[in-house]
Amino acid sequence: MDNENKYEQPIISFQVITDTHVREQADHIHNRHLEKALEDIATYSHGSSGIMHVGDVTDRGLPQEYQELQRILEAQGDSLPQIRYTVGNHDIGAILWGDPPLNLTTMTQHEVGEVLGHSDDVGESEIKVQNFEKPQNSISIEELWQKRLNNFTAITGMNGSYHDHWIDGYHYIFLGTEQPHPKDCDMSADQLQWLETKLSEQALPEQPIFVFLHQPLMDTVAGSMKEQGWYGVSQDAALKAILSRYPQVILFSGHTHWQLEAHRTMYEGGGQLPTMFNASSVAYLWTDEDEHLEGSESLHVDVYRDRVVVKGRNHITGSWIEGAEYTVPYPLKVNGGN
Repeated sequence: MDNENKYEQPIISFQVITDTHVREQADHIHNRHLEKALEDIATYSHGSSGIMHVGDVTDRGLPQEYQELQRILEAQGDSLPQIRYTVGNHDIGAILWGDPPLNLTTMTQHEVGEVLGHSDDVGESEIKVQNFEKPQNSISIEELWQKRLNNFTAITGMNGSYHDHWIDGYHYIFLGTEQPHPKDCDMSADQLQWLETKLSEQALPEQPIFVFLHQPLMDTVAGSMKEQGWYGVSQDAALKAILSRYPQVILFSGHTHWQLEAHRTMYEGGGQLPTMFNASSVAYLWTDEDEHLEGSESLHVDVYRDRVVVKGRNHITGSWIEGAEYTVPYPLKVNGGN
């Protein structure tokens, strides 16, 4: 058939969404954007290996927000593929962002339980605003982390802040912070060793490995330049060193909200690192001019025998974003590294 290549079907496809920032108000624009995005994704995700969420699922990790997430997902019925989740700083951080921001580390364990418990009757007006000094009887970082992570895993079904899945013959690895840092990702030596082990599992140069991490590595994708301040992995150098040994990896990150029409949506790695993608945001966007932009975007990934094609989607218009289509060939030709 002459046009066989033109109509070649991908081996697998999946979707990458991030930064949904679900709020407790059902009609909040973030929630409406997520509803619209999921309705849009349902129109082109038949046979998908799954939707991969790169974190900041909720805006503050409150029980009411998780309830809203469940309502939105249930409204979609069986129209969507399974969603797997990355932990984001808004989901598990020690600061609840708002006006004013609330510092959970200044509260007692009981007060944190009231704020982050599963009671429907804890309203925002009942949350006490504390000073940012840490009183003697305040909750410990370890207790706070466990509480935050438990709430996240209970709703998402993930088994921790890092986890992996083999789906339809491809490896999906999710990384995440192990501290309730307000903004950044702090990974343990155990997680880094786990990652090294997982990356080597049935690794082939001609087969991509997909990695998901909420915070981008410094000076890679859009929004992650050092001067912009939105990179955020404490173990940046150590993680880059591990990834540099696996050029077949494609890393997807969120956190910056940078629109897909910005420069550096794809970072090619320069022969030293794997390919990386900024996955934009479903809730709202950010620009190279450092300005907020109303909008809702995500990525769609098609995997072929010799390449991976990544396309940007505008969920407001329900259309593919012109200029946001990228091809990563396999196996990759890698320059001599360190």
